[in-house]
Amino acid sequence: MELKTIQTSLVTPMTDVRDYFIRLDVIYIGVKRSTPIDLFGSINSSLGLNGRLAFAIAAAALGSSFQHGYNTGVVNAPQQLIEDWIKDLKTNRTGVPTEKTEVTLIWSLAVSIFCVGGMIGGSLVGWVADRFGRKGGLLLNNILVLLTVIFEGSAKAAKSYEMIIVGRFLIGINSGLNAGLAPMYLAEISPVHLRGAVGTVYQLVITISILVSQILGLEQILGTAEQWPLLLCLTIVPAIFQMCTLPFCPESPKYLLLSRGKDMDAQRGLSWLRGTIEVHDEMEEMRAEYESVKLVPKVTLRELFVNPTLRIPLFISIMIMFAQQLSGINAVMFFSTKIFRMAQLDKNAAQNATMGVGAMNVLMTIISLVLVEKAGRKTLLLVGFSGMFVDTVLLAICLVFAETSQAAAYFSIVLVIMFVVLFATGPGSIPWFLVSELFSQSARPSATSIAIAVNWTANFIVSIGFLPLQEVLGAYVFIIFAVLQLFFTIFIYKKVPETKNKTIEEISSMFRQRSYE
Repeated sequence: MELKTIQTSLVTPMTDVRDYFIRLDVIYIGVKRSTPIDLFGSINSSLGLNGRLAFAIAAAALGSSFQHGYNTGVVNAPQQLIEDWIKDLKTNRTGVPTEKTEVTLIWSLAVSIFCVGGMIGGSLVGWVADRFGRKGGLLLNNILVLLTVIFEGSAKAAKSYEMIIVGRFLIGINSGLNAGLAPMYLAEISPVHLRGAVGTVYQLVITISILVSQILGLEQILGTAEQWPLLLCLTIVPAIFQMCTLPFCPESPKYLLLSRGKDMDAQRGLSWLRGTIEVHDEMEEMRAEYESVKLVPKVTLRELFVNPTLRIPLFISIMIMFAQQLSGINAVMFFSTKIFRMAQLDKNAAQNATMGVGAMNVLMTIISLVLVEKAGRKTLLLVGFSGMFVDTVLLAICLVFAETSQAAAYFSIVLVIMFVVLFATGPGSIPWFLVSELFSQSARPSATSIAIAVNWTANFIVSIGFLPLQEVLGAYVFIIFAVLQLFFTIFIYKKVPETKNKTIEEISSMFRQRSYE
């Protein structure tokens, strides 16, 4: 052990008694380890989760996926208020009464450009992750949040709806980057046996933030003609939280070692995350991966499509991203209030029921956080998509008769809730971190860029195409989603491997065997 390392260990402030024993263990490296070290080491290895790791997870997830979810849901409640403002603003500018269709077009652009920004942000994930690191990329990404708040917060005072469109575009880029960087960071700082549960945190925060946006958007809180700019500006809060917490966390140890070759920094970061210096096994695994990465040239986009070992997991990643967005979840969430109105609920009751669905989404995502490490990724995906297929077929049938049959209308409510439950069990959370599990360090950033860009593109297609299809087909539009769900269920059964408790090397060897079959 170098003298410099020993000195660093001695001068760094100790947070608790355990740190004291760990420091002694560093100094007396040649001496047999004491009982306290063995005791704390065994506790850490058995539990996996500790205060520092939980702190890093919160810092990375709350400040990133909150932006994704909040800005997805925040525009729903104040839609009518902002449309009225746009209409009055445009009329004052031109002196000619503004048509409703023109206002709808402007509002649709403001909503959908969020997905366009997401596509761009998603496609930049690989470059940002390699250039600035996972932690560095997440921190720099908050600049876009600040610009968004400036544009959206000043739009009403400046009498410019164009500023809202620009703000939505910028926060879209931010969310696209977050959707790749945060799951990548979470996957790389997690112990193997907790990787799925920690990866699910990203989707959990998305569901919580959507619910928060629905609550804050209520007329009794911020859903008023005067307060809606503040509602849009609250997206700065999670960014401030991340800027105050993430700097205290280490960069991804895998990034430090495998991409930057900084062995000591990686070991220091891993020890911080595990709360112990007993990280020799994990470091040896990373070093072995580092040695194998050095033998292989840097993975390019072309290599991802040409090399069969990489092409198979890339194809799986793309299909899973399509599956998540084309499952119909956005359509069902959009349709939920209308379904509740069909069941003769008044406006306020329908709004409260919609928030109840959001709360159920949060609850089931918490449950899936536990299930993903017990049942496995593939099992939960199959249960989710096959269950949604049956649910969607029944929902389409019930909606046909909902106008005339009270029983069908009430059953529709049950089916909407069941759909959200099934989506949250696996299809909602697993795609975000599965990409990080399927690729080695050298290919992960590029593969994540492609997968996230595909996810946002599919999101854009659904958000643009659902309403026109619904107007033409009515309730039968859900049959399209049912067919897609059946297709994706078969695909998952045939092609998606189980990655639970498998190291990256074991998963890579699986694909090497497949490519030679």
